[in-house]
Amino acid sequence: MTRQTISYLTKRFEEVGIRPKSQHGQNFLIDLNLLEMIAATGKLEPTDVVLEVGTGTGSLTALMAPQVAEVVTVEVDPQMHQLASEELIDFDNVTLRLHDALAGKHKLDPDLMDLLAKKLAVDPRRRFKLVANLPYHIATPLISNLLMGPLVPRTMTVTIQKELGERICAAPSTRDYSALSVWVQCQCEARIVRVMAPTVFWPRPKVDSAIVQIELDDAKRAAVGDLAYFHHFTRTIFLQRRKFLRTALVNAFKEQLSKPQIDAVLTKLGFHESCRAEELPWQELLRLSMAMQAETASIPPA
Repeated sequence: MTRQTISYLTKRFEEVGIRPKSQHGQNFLIDLNLLEMIAATGKLEPTDVVLEVGTGTGSLTALMAPQVAEVVTVEVDPQMHQLASEELIDFDNVTLRLHDALAGKHKLDPDLMDLLAKKLAVDPRRRFKLVANLPYHIATPLISNLLMGPLVPRTMTVTIQKELGERICAAPSTRDYSALSVWVQCQCEARIVRVMAPTVFWPRPKVDSAIVQIELDDAKRAAVGDLAYFHHFTRTIFLQRRKFLRTALVNAFKEQLSKPQIDAVLTKLGFHESCRAEELPWQELLRLSMAMQAETASIPPA
């Protein structure tokens, strides 16, 4: 594999007349040791079907392809897609796609998901994984939407903004704890593997990055039940994360439930009137979500 140093990349870009585009979040990882760490963290196996979002120059793609059954890699920039196509021409198990992985903020591209499903259907032993040096702006919607399923990666090994990694892994009652923390942790185990300074990228971003490993936990995901409801409930409650939980619930359910009804739910569950959403672990938020869903479902139709 070609060592994609700054000198190699600048020379190659000059040859084809392109330059990194900030609007696409193009920051290329130039430390081969860290590229190898990303692939190693993904625990790649010969039966894996890997999705990579942000092909870039194809350096990570080329590192992964010999280790797995298939790599489906997506690039939104036509010039970068062409460059990667030339770099990866010798790999017959790499499928390059020129489009956005998202069909909108809250939806994955259906053609991409259909393609991945077909790759996985070839052999029942195949496993779906996401391994990518993600453009910063796509990281949150991509991870969130993948967890909505039905095609959910067994693992997600991603390079993302360090601040986002801290939010994903945050504990209750901390500054970074958020609806995203709850959404990931109610289905997965997540950890920060390595923090990376801007100097390991070209061009250098203005913030630190992190390699984050997210591993799906089937039992936790099954326990959530209605994923769409819990996702919406958590996002709604965290819009008012610093308000008392009772106030947030009254505002969220004012069209459906009275204050006495909400008070009755909180009392039954043993929540103190002064607690806040940001203080509750995902298990308690799930318990509350299920109780509120049941309460609203019991309302007779008008």
